[in-house]
Amino acid sequence: MEWLTTLPGSGLEDIQLSTVLMVIIAGLAAGWIDAVVGGGGLIQLPIMLLIPGITPVQALATNKMGSIFGTTTSAITYYRRAHPDLRTALPMAGIALIGSFAGAIVATIIPAEIIKPVIVLALIAVLLFTALKPTAGTLTELRYDGATHLTIACLIGLSVGFYDGVLGPGTGSFLIIAMVMFLGYSFLAASAKAKIVNLATNAGALMFFLPSGHLLWGLGLILGVSNMIGGYIGARMAISKGAKFVRVIFLVVVSVLIVRLGWDVVAAW
Repeated sequence: MEWLTTLPGSGLEDIQLSTVLMVIIAGLAAGWIDAVVGGGGLIQLPIMLLIPGITPVQALATNKMGSIFGTTTSAITYYRRAHPDLRTALPMAGIALIGSFAGAIVATIIPAEIIKPVIVLALIAVLLFTALKPTAGTLTELRYDGATHLTIACLIGLSVGFYDGVLGPGTGSFLIIAMVMFLGYSFLAASAKAKIVNLATNAGALMFFLPSGHLLWGLGLILGVSNMIGGYIGARMAISKGAKFVRVIFLVVVSVLIVRLGWDVVAAW
């Protein structure tokens, strides 16, 4: 068990076994939440920041590495069992990757504190829309077709991808609600596509972080395996229980997001 405490290649020394177990549990929980509705970063990133000796940039980079394992697993699981339409998902993912990379660059210039109040207001609007329209997202009833549908989908991918690069928490949740509100997908269908797009946004951010040398490989691999297991379980559960289950978890995660980011805004004042 000695390798667990030293984590060769992680760049950190004398990590306690209890810390590694905490990271594993956080990865499992985050992978499950991400697979169902997104927002796993609410659990995973704060836990990473508690590790002694880790810098915020190292935590962000390693968090993205862990997340990409989980989103890849859940995306494959959704594809095999729910068969999302790739004609919409793949263009969205490509545009989202560009947006995420651009957002990561902007994040080095604009403080997150400037963006967080706007995000909190948007999340409150999302929560009210979902709570007051219980039938929204129950069934897929597309509002547009052809080029209009694809254009709106790509604009969603670009804007949410940019947000993921700049800030990050709740990216999957924003993707899902945007596809439900603006395109007419059910929560389950939107969640299946969101995993493919979220995979691209994680990849875009990693493309920015990898050359910087901030990625902690040993820790990232442990986090990634945990994320994969959680993502697989979460995706299968969402598919088996359907859109109503995803909607309930969505409301819970968005509520926690509002409290978490709202606290940051109040604390900054």
